Amino acid sequence: MWGDYGFMHGYGFGGIFMILWWVLVVAGIVVLVLWLTKAPQRGSSTGRDPALDILRERYARGEIDEQEFEKKKRDLTA
Repeated sequence: MWGDYGFMHGYGFGGIFMILWWVLVVAGIVVLVLWLTKAPQRGSSTGRDPALDILRERYARGEIDEQEFEKKKRDLTA
């Protein structure tokens, strides 16, 4: 009754699984590309230099004055 295009000849669940397989492959490639493009930002939560972040926090808390902050900032970025 189904002829050459029935469920017994690979067009049933096999076709659905093939589509799901390719969807997973494409999704995996997208996730990999997104992960690789964000890799340089993993060192710090802000994506900046962690040493400068600590220096800014010390200045914000009042542990160092502006003159010392600027000197240390120049030393770190040089």
